[in-house]
Amino acid sequence: MHDLVALNALGGSVAQIDEFDGVTIREVPDVAYASMAIRQNKEAAFLRAIKKMTGIAPPIPGQSVTTKSGKAALTIFWIGQDQWMVEAPFSSHENIAADMVVALGATASVTEQNDAWARFDLDGPGSVSMLERLSATDSAGMTAGAATRTSIEHLGCFLICRKPSRNFSILCPRSSASSMHHALVSIAKSCL
Repeated sequence: MHDLVALNALGGSVAQIDEFDGVTIREVPDVAYASMAIRQNKEAAFLRAIKKMTGIAPPIPGQSVTTKSGKAALTIFWIGQDQWMVEAPFSSHENIAADMVVALGATASVTEQNDAWARFDLDGPGSVSMLERLSATDSAGMTAGAATRTSIEHLGCFLICRKPSRNFSILCPRSSASSMHHALVSIAKSCL
């Protein structure tokens, strides 16, 4: 039997945290993800099933919604036409994709995304200043719950505003986590 040890996207066994005057950059490795897409002619049944499972309806384009699912928060954000990503704490929702397959049945196609994405949270008054240099997204105008697909350092990402002008999450492909981290740290050093 092998003694395997899981590593975070940046290669460490603990989350990387970088603190600057005005912002904290935090690797957030303990999140489970699953994507879902409505199957053709199944929208009404899908909406009933997802609301029964989570207690909420999926958000409109450009938004996210958060609810409590049992003891843990569950967030759904829009990623494309009739497509959403679900994120939840890994400790309580490691098998979220399998749970969604059971709950949604033939109404949606569900794909586990647990190891596909790396998440970095920016927290502090310098967050907008950093994002203005990294992305064309109007991060200063984002309201709580706003979510968009954008490009940061030539990487396709999702940007979610958790708290206006202060707290944002960036999801990038896990295979590019080191490049994203380097870009975030470099911009923080240059503008803060």
